[in-house]
Amino acid sequence: MFSSVKAFEGQHYSNLKRQCLQSEHLFEDPLFPAVDDSLFYLGNRIGRVHWKRPRELCDDPRLFVDGISAHDLHQGQLGNCWFVAACSSLASRESLWQKVIPDWKEQEWDPEKADSYAGIFHFRFWRFGEWMDVVIDDRLPTVDNQLVYCHSNDSNEFWSALVEKAYAKVYGCYEALDGGNTADALVDFTGGVSEPMDLLEGQFAQDEVARNQLFERVLKVHNRDGLISCSIRATTVEDMEARLDCGLVKGHAYAVTDVRKVRLGHGLLAYFKSEKLHMIRMRNPWGEKEWSGPWSDSSEEWKKVSKSEREKLGVTVQDDGEFWMNFEDFCHYFTDLILCRLINTSYLSIHKTWEEEVMRGSWIHRDNPLRNRAGGCINHKATFLQNPQYVFDVRKVEDEVLICLQQKERRATPKEGKGENLAIGFDIHRVQNCIPIFYHQKVAGSIYINSRCVFLRKELKEGRYVIIPTTFDPGQQGEFLLRVFTDVPSDCKELTLDEPPQTCWTGMCGYPQLVTQVHVLSAEGLQGQDANGASDPYVIITCEGEKVRSPVHKDTRCPNFDIKGIFYRKKPKEGIHIEIYNKNVIVDTFLGQVTLFSDPNDRQEQHTVYLKDKGSRQDNSLSGTLTVRVITCTNLTHI
Repeated sequence: MFSSVKAFEGQHYSNLKRQCLQSEHLFEDPLFPAVDDSLFYLGNRIGRVHWKRPRELCDDPRLFVDGISAHDLHQGQLGNCWFVAACSSLASRESLWQKVIPDWKEQEWDPEKADSYAGIFHFRFWRFGEWMDVVIDDRLPTVDNQLVYCHSNDSNEFWSALVEKAYAKVYGCYEALDGGNTADALVDFTGGVSEPMDLLEGQFAQDEVARNQLFERVLKVHNRDGLISCSIRATTVEDMEARLDCGLVKGHAYAVTDVRKVRLGHGLLAYFKSEKLHMIRMRNPWGEKEWSGPWSDSSEEWKKVSKSEREKLGVTVQDDGEFWMNFEDFCHYFTDLILCRLINTSYLSIHKTWEEEVMRGSWIHRDNPLRNRAGGCINHKATFLQNPQYVFDVRKVEDEVLICLQQKERRATPKEGKGENLAIGFDIHRVQNCIPIFYHQKVAGSIYINSRCVFLRKELKEGRYVIIPTTFDPGQQGEFLLRVFTDVPSDCKELTLDEPPQTCWTGMCGYPQLVTQVHVLSAEGLQGQDANGASDPYVIITCEGEKVRSPVHKDTRCPNFDIKGIFYRKKPKEGIHIEIYNKNVIVDTFLGQVTLFSDPNDRQEQHTVYLKDKGSRQDNSLSGTLTVRVITCTNLTHI
């Protein structure tokens, strides 16, 4: 989370309000005026709109009526269920909505101090790494004296309509909110990290073990104040907002408002039973049209639960858009789930504390390959390494790493038309040294999609890694924010120079002339064995005092070593030594060796080399053969 707050478009709420009170005029926002351009970018499609202040719509306007809840939100004449669903989730988290709606008590209408009202409000959203304070006036679009867009159950409650207006201002106009991504809104409300999940791909409906693991993950996110949304994928235009026989709606974002393990049974016996049902509660932003299957509001299944347990769950029999499902049915019907985690970076917390690294960067296209930073994805091998690159370390034996790549929003550009986001993603490569030409061991990668954020959660082994964020196609330009979360500090930093630093000792000790990667792929026909008639070989690559050793391969004479050594070479004529040993309890047995001399003009060689006994000058296969790839580079600067 980021603590600093920046005034959106340079508008400072306190200064503007003070000016309005001094002049005794209600605020009129010059940057988001009460005109059609603030409503549409494709033209008016709903008829004549009248902008009215809440006091023109009711006698006793309020920001909140009886507090804030998910039932305060009803979607209007705009396809922004994704935003309304995110708001519904937000309403259930007091600590979160108070961040989005700051100074809410001071912003509330006060009938006893009418002269302190200035018609101005402010709300906060997390945008591209910063909390933005967005100022609006209270003029709202109406038709026939009714709010056109988001509104509350209570006709005199306006927090949801005002938050929606502030969000529309960020995007340029209300119509820019027509069709969007719930994951984006959840991040904007929290500064968290959204993880989209494909429930079909995970086969959670069929796999009980996987489903139970998923439920525990969802429950943990919910219990740690994360926000959750879900939907049923629509595969055709006709499917959008089509209602299934069970009451659920396709292509529609639902807010998850509760996750529980529900105790079955009645009385004291229920407390001694181990049986608990995995349950999840959702809300339709329309405020109606609910699930009608098992565990719906009036279903017989609720008789299995005690009255006190039902009251604790808040089960009501009314068509208010909110309903419970068991998790098995949920996985059967819903296809997409979004978990928005609040990443805890506070050492004072009792929960897991993450170490966060935040990097800002840009994809910049230049004709000069040495300066180009828009190389496209790995499909474009000639330019892939011309992307920004970030190195980080995993210092535990194994660590769960969260990586989020976010591009700067392109939809919020109304003057240029409704912009489309770039297809973005990233690859993670394990490296021995930070030399881009040698990134051959890809260990993970995200999907490529034209969404604002791309997320990956991955278990990585101890070592050094490089993240290469890219657009899918080369030559595309844009800004991005890279967030890396690890259990211990990772020292994430951008790679700007990929050569050893020059120090005061460089002149005396020499400076590398070549950099070479030796990749020992496999061996065949190794001679020599232990008492059991088997070999447990391993390989050591040595160059100018530096060594790389492979793991031991058990019971084989034809091991697939797949081990790489990267060396900065001050004395390229000395060559690189490869030795094979057989692992023994007391003393390891020498099996053979080979010395390689690389031609700097050959960028890549792959060949079979003969192993020889120590001291042998013959090239016959005394101790088997090795398949080796050698890459040598004379350019030690960033390519």
